Amino acid sequence: MYLHLGKNVVIRTGDILAILDIENSSVSKITREFFAAARGRGEIVYLNSTELPKSFLICNGRDGVRVYVSHLAPSTLKKRTGFLENISNL
Repeated sequence: MYLHLGKNVVIRTGDILAILDIENSSVSKITREFFAAARGRGEIVYLNSTELPKSFLICNGRDGVRVYVSHLAPSTLKKRTGFLENISNL
């Protein structure tokens, strides 16, 4: 299954390691250090520059680790990952 993140970015749901709320997670020193290291390695992809970010996804794909920063809420992304499963249950 695939997840559309916006801005013509689609990822495999199997590559998702975590979907996190950026507001709650950014309080942690460990998360700030993780972002700084990922930024230094060029692993961060910002999906929307006009809206405040609400979530970030940590993914491990063919190109290595990527961190996608999204304006979509974590709950919205979670719902999208199960969209096709829910349809098949109807």
